[in-house]
Amino acid sequence: MAGKGIHIEGLKKRYGKGDTAVDALKGVNIQVAPGEVVGLVGPSGSGKSTLLKCLGAVIEPTSGRMVLGNDTIYNDGWKVRDLRALRRDKIGFVFQAPYLIPFLDVTDNVALLPMLAGVSNSEARKRALELLQSLDVEARAKAMPAQLSGGEQQRVAIARGLVNRPPVILADEPTAPLDSERALAVIRMLNDMARRFETAIIVVTHDEKIIPTFKRIYHIRDGVTYEEAGEGREIL
Repeated sequence: MAGKGIHIEGLKKRYGKGDTAVDALKGVNIQVAPGEVVGLVGPSGSGKSTLLKCLGAVIEPTSGRMVLGNDTIYNDGWKVRDLRALRRDKIGFVFQAPYLIPFLDVTDNVALLPMLAGVSNSEARKRALELLQSLDVEARAKAMPAQLSGGEQQRVAIARGLVNRPPVILADEPTAPLDSERALAVIRMLNDMARRFETAIIVVTHDEKIIPTFKRIYHIRDGVTYEEAGEGREIL
């Protein structure tokens, strides 16, 4: 599962043509090793959203190369036929809002993706319960989303992002609605999960509370990335 993590080379994205064309990405290069969590920061309009959509196979880049896990998914064109299956099986998504399905209980919210991927109901629920236990929300397994606290909902969302055991997780502002204690708890959980499952994780954030925890940070500005060493502050 771990493979090569995330490898992005010379990634470009142009919207439009001719005089009205806009270069949102101008040659992005990023590497994230299996088991590593890196931060991605930048001002509004810098290209963060476009980069995340390209990585998540939501929009097609203009050129460049993307490797997720052991698979080259894009090399001046898509190299996989079924992008929906790619998103379902190879990429875990964690968003600012948990986006839990309100009429499913916690276990079924987490187990749904592997069920859709063809995993048996019993195996999918087993995976879900194991992750809920790891994230210390097993006691809420039969609760409905509306019965959970904000921190519990976010932990369930992380479990859902991990349940298909993807080589890559893309987390978009996952701590924005949380206070300092809960924000750091979420980052601690992402680091634990990265090490345990050898997952490569990119966290897009503006959150000053968590930026000091990253060992490596990519800044993006005007469609270009710059890498710097982070503080790598221990999360207590």
